[in-house]
Amino acid sequence: MSNTLRGVLWMSGAVASFTAMAIAVRELQRHMGSFEIVFLRSVVMLAIVAAMLPRAGLAAIRSGRFKEHLSRNVIHFLGQVLWVYSIGVLTLATVFAIEFTMPMWTALLAWLFLRERFTVPRLVQLALGFAGVLIILRPGGSAFHIAALGMILGSLCYASSFIFTKRLSSTDSALAVLFWMSVIQTPISLAAAVPQWVTPVAADFPWIVGIGMGSFAAHWCMTQAMKLVDAMVAVPIDFVRLPLIAVIGALFYAEPFDPLVMVGAAVIFAGTYYSISRERR
Repeated sequence: MSNTLRGVLWMSGAVASFTAMAIAVRELQRHMGSFEIVFLRSVVMLAIVAAMLPRAGLAAIRSGRFKEHLSRNVIHFLGQVLWVYSIGVLTLATVFAIEFTMPMWTALLAWLFLRERFTVPRLVQLALGFAGVLIILRPGGSAFHIAALGMILGSLCYASSFIFTKRLSSTDSALAVLFWMSVIQTPISLAAAVPQWVTPVAADFPWIVGIGMGSFAAHWCMTQAMKLVDAMVAVPIDFVRLPLIAVIGALFYAEPFDPLVMVGAAVIFAGTYYSISRERR
């Protein structure tokens, strides 16, 4: 099997995992709060990472950069909570469409904090990204919901955590990043969840396992895909998430199909793809 085909399959696994996570969150939100869902996700991820430790060894998770892990995970925790909350309020397609702004925020933050060059392609990406967001949100219109601004902030949090991950990856392994993410976010999310705790019932456990395993699998599959294929291949496959989740939302949750969400997401995608293709040259 060629590296390209393997990369495509890994990326397809990431798409399936992100989709499964969103469905699990929607099901759990029928009677459970956002903080508790994030806590349960962290517990499952911690169990998965702990199961990998005997084979990987403790050296794989050692790190001398705890403060950076802490900063990354406080920001990532906020992004997770906003993502989970948005799934319960907005249509699934809208959440995924806004999530595609993450590369735009990442380019801006990399310029501000990592001193990466802010090139013309990145400027085009930023402009098209903002245009796409305005098409999706339509501020002042009847379709606008304040939760969409929360999801934009969530995407900004994800981009910020990505910048931290980029710094940490120079010294720490991917397993270490996932381990410290679970260790740090578990007590934080538990403390936030306790005031409105709802004891899970038996029917919740498949969804709880689904969100934890989906989160781990999504990160793992995307990491493996990026090792094998160029971003020019990975990004278009990731975009398949949007029409897929729109169909699921329409069939299983009776969500209305909004063509402008697709148009706005396509504009954001065009900016990202243009920036990647030009910088690759």
